[in-house]
Amino acid sequence: MDVKCPLCDKVNYIDNNSILAKHMLNRRKHLYLCPTCDERIAIKTRARHATGKFRLYQEKKEVDPYIQ
Repeated sequence: MDVKCPLCDKVNYIDNNSILAKHMLNRRKHLYLCPTCDERIAIKTRARHATGKFRLYQEKKEVDPYIQ
């Protein structure tokens, strides 16, 4: 299966029987990132976490007293 990284436009081949290929076929809205772009994003994210100003905002849900 040929997949294309949306950041660097690099085309890679992944095995059709791999778990990643099955995830890509079943979940169309998920994007494939090549290993170099994936590692680059991971390094930058870890650096932002280290600054202490990185926040993940979670959706605030109302607690329904009738549903336990």
